[in-house]
Amino acid sequence: MSSVLSLYDRLVGTLSGRFFESIALLFSRIALAGIFWRSYQTKVVEGTWLQIDEVQYLIFDNEFAGLPLPSSLAVPLATYAEFLFPILLLIGLATRFSALALLIMALVIQLFVFPTTAHFFGWAMLPIALGLILISRGPGMFSLDALIARVRGQ
Repeated sequence: MSSVLSLYDRLVGTLSGRFFESIALLFSRIALAGIFWRSYQTKVVEGTWLQIDEVQYLIFDNEFAGLPLPSSLAVPLATYAEFLFPILLLIGLATRFSALALLIMALVIQLFVFPTTAHFFGWAMLPIALGLILISRGPGMFSLDALIARVRGQ
């Protein structure tokens, strides 16, 4: 029995090290970025980067009427945030700030667009959890944030 526990302890020690944690954080960054990147792609004209599809204003006016911002402001803010922050997450630059921004977006969507309990325990829980992990643990060693910290001697 003690050999099994010893093996388990060694395995846990290896998997809880900095390298494996950084891999998990990299995948967390990719997952959170992917959620919002796919949403961004629905908001722009196909084949463009930042040309907002006019139908988005109608969608925000009709289906997302609970938002505390007018659609003329909410649509560009959502579109540009869903463009910028996933890119920053992928490269690991301003990771905690980007994760916080996307977490806030998920909370706004939860509270004002889909304020049902069922939705919270469905879609919203994943970006909120991923955002909290990245805010609390940082981007890991496979990121520009880590490279900048090493260059700065931190």
